[in-house]
Amino acid sequence: MTQNIYDDPGFFQGYSQMARSISGLDAAPEWPALKSMLPPMQGLNVVDLGCGYGWFCRWASEQGADKVLGLDVSEKMLEHARKTTSVSNIRYERADLEHLDLPVARFDLAYSSLALHYIKDLPGLFATVHAALKPGSRFVFSIEHPIFMAPRNPGWITDAEGRKSWPVDGYQREGERVTNWLAEGVIKQHRTLGTLLNALIAAGFSIQHINEWGPTDAEVAAQPALAEERERPMMLLVGVQR
Repeated sequence: MTQNIYDDPGFFQGYSQMARSISGLDAAPEWPALKSMLPPMQGLNVVDLGCGYGWFCRWASEQGADKVLGLDVSEKMLEHARKTTSVSNIRYERADLEHLDLPVARFDLAYSSLALHYIKDLPGLFATVHAALKPGSRFVFSIEHPIFMAPRNPGWITDAEGRKSWPVDGYQREGERVTNWLAEGVIKQHRTLGTLLNALIAAGFSIQHINEWGPTDAEVAAQPALAEERERPMMLLVGVQR
């Protein structure tokens, strides 16, 4: 089973204080880039893998999606999502993405935000998503960038002149990375960029767009703290087609 760190009280409390938890999609700096990769929502049947608070589910519904299914392993996340959702075309279900069962050729769009780096059997999940999508449909997701996940001890290294650099030791050593982020012992799964993209190709997807996300000049001007995100990619945005 996927590590259910989001139901850890300490982790959930810390997560609930993050800007994107409080203000939703517009507080996520990568959202404009991710949104530009999405098809028009009108009439679509959408599945959100790792839906969290349900921000994307509600956005998709507002944009005209016909049906939206939000899946998450965390009961705390789903409880919050249900409390903040009032429309009838959104349904939330508890699901372990490591052992996901979806109907065949049912969905027009699969979406996921910063959830897939927790999944050990990612090729298996990709195969399930591919089967669940209608031909020609899209799968759009964000994931922590392999450069961000690779280090044994992630964190900025600052030299005597105050310049920051990010270690990339262990990049070719794929597998578990245990970090202390909001709680101790958070387990993520590091893969090289090649392994990730080849797994999508092996599942039958056609790669449409890759964005090694970094902030724009305007975003840095509005939020100067984002400037350090230009020193290394933290997130990878991927758009593929069934």
